[in-house]
Amino acid sequence: MSVTTNPSAYSLADFLIGESSNPLSPPDDYIRWKAAAEWATSVYEPRLHGPATPRALFAMAGGAPAPCLNFASYNYLGLARHPRCVAAAREALLEYGTGNCGPPMLSGMTELQGQLERELNELLGTEATMVFSSGYGAAVGALSAILRKGDVAIADSRAHMSAVDGVKLSQARLVTFAHNDAGSLASCIEKHKKSRILVIVEGIYSVEGDFAPLAQLLEVTGHYGVPVYLDEAHSILCCGRRGGGVGEQFASSKGAGLRLSTFSKAFAGAGGAVSGDRETLEYMRFYANSYTFSATLPPATLAALIAALHVAVEDSSLRDRLWENAAYFRTQLRTIGVNTGESASYIVPIIIGRDRRLLYELCHAMRRRGLFLPPVDFPVVPEEGLRFRATITAAHTREEMDEALNIIEDTVVPALGKFRGNAGAA
Repeated sequence: MSVTTNPSAYSLADFLIGESSNPLSPPDDYIRWKAAAEWATSVYEPRLHGPATPRALFAMAGGAPAPCLNFASYNYLGLARHPRCVAAAREALLEYGTGNCGPPMLSGMTELQGQLERELNELLGTEATMVFSSGYGAAVGALSAILRKGDVAIADSRAHMSAVDGVKLSQARLVTFAHNDAGSLASCIEKHKKSRILVIVEGIYSVEGDFAPLAQLLEVTGHYGVPVYLDEAHSILCCGRRGGGVGEQFASSKGAGLRLSTFSKAFAGAGGAVSGDRETLEYMRFYANSYTFSATLPPATLAALIAALHVAVEDSSLRDRLWENAAYFRTQLRTIGVNTGESASYIVPIIIGRDRRLLYELCHAMRRRGLFLPPVDFPVVPEEGLRFRATITAAHTREEMDEALNIIEDTVVPALGKFRGNAGAA
């Protein structure tokens, strides 16, 4: 089968290994496939003209900007344009300038970074925190700093690629257990119990939208005395009474030795952090290369993150609205017959199945109607689970959600038929 005659039969997973003698030359098959599949790949990296609001201006593949309902942003609490966050960033920009121009280890840690680390400790109940210049860098840096060759990292099969890459960089062995399955986790630990082990789980999974059953998983790790790395990227500020994540929401934080936060989602900024015991974090500061060899976040960003934390902790109505919107959108999707998998959060998959061509045709159809939903393809998700991912925010209005639901009902539902498996879903 030719990559040009039937490009939808292929995905990015088919072009990982090149045969060229020059590593700077992509595989020839990839170049031909990319040209033939332009109708599909053109939906990625749309140009965003203006802020990430629920109705935003997107330009696809060099086209003119057009207003679209935006269900692709992680601006969960709607803080990207919050007056307090914008004012804090503006004030810090005028006081400190555009950047610190170096890594904190060598060029100095700004007081703003120190303040953010202290306030995250207070929110999470941890002894120490390290702020990184990206969430991905935080995960890769932390895991590559604490794991070594001969160690075993046992990760949920849906764990984020940042964790996978961090384990690979450390040269530890990566083993996966069945998604959210405490019995499978126990079997993996039992099999590798003669090695040093770290278990890797997430609070809310980024393409499934479901929670980890933390109590069950931590009961297993506690039985074996195995430490846990908990990725709170999509749950920090959104879950728990004060926004302390799933650890706070389910009163399970004590079993997690390391907790990852990212600042590009509910914090509406950029960067990431790792929190845990003081001794662990002091060691990590010298061995996490993505921290040691990366410039610190700009002062304006740090100030906005601190303001976002204050707003989220002080104003629980934003979390309440987020969860109300998420419940409404999920319920309505299931009512019209859309397969939303096991989602129980503001991350809502719209599962299409194996038909890759249909996935991209529907993306274009919804885009023409004024709705942008990002397609999620293999290998990010299994071949049988190709999907769209809708992310709901506190800033979405009922009218905007209803408009999006009408477009989905007019495009996705007729193409797939009504799904009947959601009846008992939460």
